[in-house]
Amino acid sequence: MKQIKVNKKEDYKLLAKDTFFIITGIIAAAFGLESFLLPNSFIDGGATGISLLIAETADIPLYLLIIAVNIPFIFLGYKVIGKIFAIKTGFAILGLALVLAAINFPEVTQDKLLVAVFGGFFLGAGIGLSVRGGSVLDGTEVLAIFLSRKLGTTIGDIIILINILVFSAAAYMLSLETALYSMLTYLSASKTLDFVVEGIEEYTGVTIISESSEDIRLMIIDKLGRGLTIYKAKGGFGKNGVHSEYDVIYTVITRLEIRRLNIEITKIDPKAFVVMGKINDTRGGMIKKRSL
Repeated sequence: MKQIKVNKKEDYKLLAKDTFFIITGIIAAAFGLESFLLPNSFIDGGATGISLLIAETADIPLYLLIIAVNIPFIFLGYKVIGKIFAIKTGFAILGLALVLAAINFPEVTQDKLLVAVFGGFFLGAGIGLSVRGGSVLDGTEVLAIFLSRKLGTTIGDIIILINILVFSAAAYMLSLETALYSMLTYLSASKTLDFVVEGIEEYTGVTIISESSEDIRLMIIDKLGRGLTIYKAKGGFGKNGVHSEYDVIYTVITRLEIRRLNIEITKIDPKAFVVMGKINDTRGGMIKKRSL
């Protein structure tokens, strides 16, 4: 049986990297909260939004609410995802509470549109960086994962439902205008979070079926500089089933390369069957473009 060597140096490097992401995320989120959202009574979605809403309607410091509201999600994260995730999330949320209690960031602007956009930007960046570090600053997604498994719905549906309740409460307890601006804050935060987690190079998986598969293979390697996988397949179309064998090409490219790939494929085989799908994450292999 092959033994797996434990590389402590790599473990320490990974821990240092995760710690950097989490600390940077805490500072960014705290800045977004104190410099934009809190002074202008704006909220976000999820657990952070619940904490902000309670802070606006009750005389309770936000740093205490951040801890109290997220404690159930930390225990749920331990059950649903794992011990390491729960420990990192606990430290991240405690760190955010400590920064909010100890550091007073100055108010940047009172312009409502700027507050909504940039408050959401910094908060989303903070949450996204903490996710890159293997933790979360907002436990809503943990709850969404748990409920989706129990109810058989999608994670996105659960998150939308939670945020509908949060923003409805904001409209009733604060004002409709505040709720609408808070929705804009949430959109800004969610888009920034996606950008931080996925990066500018959103990857797309491409499956290509063509009689000129060898020419397309060479084009992908030589012109795009991408790796690829070839596997055998049989056709199943036609009334009686046409079972001709052919090579199927699968490759991963960035969204910026989609147009060029389509143009090159059309030059080789205009009738090629091409299927594309977004990929949430990739690692290993020849994902990074090689030098040509």
